[in-house]
Amino acid sequence: MEADSAIIYQVQERIARITLNRPEKRNALNDELIQSLKHALRSADRDENVRVVVLSGAGADFCSGADLGALERISNASVTENLADARSLMELFGLIREVRVPVIAAVRGRALAGGCGLALACDLVLAERSARFGFPEVKIGFVPAMVMAILRRNVSEKKAFELIALGEEIAAADAATLGLINHAFEDANLEPQVQALAQRLAKLSTSALSLSKSLLYKTDSLSFTGAMESGMDVNVIARMSEDSKKGIARFLKQE
Repeated sequence: MEADSAIIYQVQERIARITLNRPEKRNALNDELIQSLKHALRSADRDENVRVVVLSGAGADFCSGADLGALERISNASVTENLADARSLMELFGLIREVRVPVIAAVRGRALAGGCGLALACDLVLAERSARFGFPEVKIGFVPAMVMAILRRNVSEKKAFELIALGEEIAAADAATLGLINHAFEDANLEPQVQALAQRLAKLSTSALSLSKSLLYKTDSLSFTGAMESGMDVNVIARMSEDSKKGIARFLKQE
């Protein structure tokens, strides 16, 4: 296990556990946490033994968004300073999609503002039924700007506008109904469900999951024809992979 003031990182049974470790601040995002989280994600991505990443928060909440110190600083910062700060957060959201293995968000308590964006940036989101999600930025005259790109890819245009314009928190069950998250479980069942899903994913072909993840997100920026052509390329790569060859051989033996 590796730990610093902002992150706890542990790998066990091919599952990398990354825990936001500022419970006294509701795991609010600051420079240290963002940089440590990016470092942990890159470490997991480089580790060939890692098949799945699970992201969670220590204490009662997943992540409450930017902390008060960060908010105070950006309100008095220059354009250049604010641009650098925003770029760092953008890199974090993008990095989650670039990690070759599935990233699961395990959400307890609140996931708000940038913290909600952090959860939704993950490939899969499981939550306690008591968890709350929302983008309250409008209430302080701010905009959920970068996370809007993630939000819009998960819900309809009308619902996305409602969430960002009103800034209200929604329950995990409602988030699941909207497609913001995958599943909401009874609070006591979240960890067993997260572990079970992580173990299922860890047993699957790493190359197939990695290719599928990359292709899925790439299609967002492609035309239909472009997406089909990219799919054709990935199809050929997958056919020639060792995992595919072994899988086909096992299938044929069962016939």
